[in-house]
Amino acid sequence: MAKKRPQTKAKRPQLTDGQIPVVGAREPCPCGSGRRYKACHGRAAAQAVTELVHRPFEGLPGECDWVALRELVPAATVELTLRDGLPEGVPSVILATVLPMAWPALRRDDGSVLLGLQNDTPSGDLSRDLADTLQRALTAEPGTPVQARRAPADGSRLQDLLDPKGAFEPVVHDGFEFWVPDPENASPDVAASLERANAAAIPTVKLTGVDSAYWCETPEKNHLRWVMPHAEELLLDALARLHAAGRSSLGEGTRLVGSFRAHGLTVPVWDLPSEVRAEDVEKPAAEFAERLAAALATDAPLTADERRARGGLTNRQVTLS
Repeated sequence: MAKKRPQTKAKRPQLTDGQIPVVGAREPCPCGSGRRYKACHGRAAAQAVTELVHRPFEGLPGECDWVALRELVPAATVELTLRDGLPEGVPSVILATVLPMAWPALRRDDGSVLLGLQNDTPSGDLSRDLADTLQRALTAEPGTPVQARRAPADGSRLQDLLDPKGAFEPVVHDGFEFWVPDPENASPDVAASLERANAAAIPTVKLTGVDSAYWCETPEKNHLRWVMPHAEELLLDALARLHAAGRSSLGEGTRLVGSFRAHGLTVPVWDLPSEVRAEDVEKPAAEFAERLAAALATDAPLTADERRARGGLTNRQVTLS
């Protein structure tokens, strides 16, 4: 019998990790290993999706305001400064809390870029997801939105793209007219989205005398929500000391009611009477900041009253992310 000729297989092109596209979990891995994607390069992608980065904005200028705009503020914008400068044809890059139709990003007709912050993201690293959206927006055709996708596991993060020395100065808006240069001539879809967004927006004002504190108005009462950079345990101890001493309020009728935990930072919340406006809490907030600084510098063990106060604050803590 004639011997069978050995079969030869065509050599597959070798791809680097950054070139390997995402495919279905049971499909052959595009790297040519012969294994299923989920057992090969899909492992890193799956881990990137499930592994939560607790402080995605750590290291960025204005980390506390990033958290506030992501979780607390309805309508605001910030002009971003890129590490390598603006590409040709891109006059500006603006971070926005929300974009029409919940677009992740938009390249305007004039070439400028709007990047949405309050969108659902497919992985556990919000910074990487936003950076991927931003990079695609910078090269998108003018006049087109950028669609959501799963970012590469080894993709850049915002910390890689943004200037670490750039200012981060949020501008809070009464509504979402910043979406379009000419709201009167917006398309029907955008106009309807704009109307819905404006109707749902809670009036919000950023305080000027302290960092990352936002007054907001609700039908029942007003609130002050203040994103703070301090380590959580240290901050809760300091708040407990002030609360036990009757020094945690922002004036008559106000009350420290608890805190949020958001993106690795703590956000104390005060209830305010409905007649108390943002300008009314500017001075009390500045005075509280001084009391808090002194409490943070205290390392004495908590007293029994302070421990009870801390327990009450901890029980009223809500995790947003």
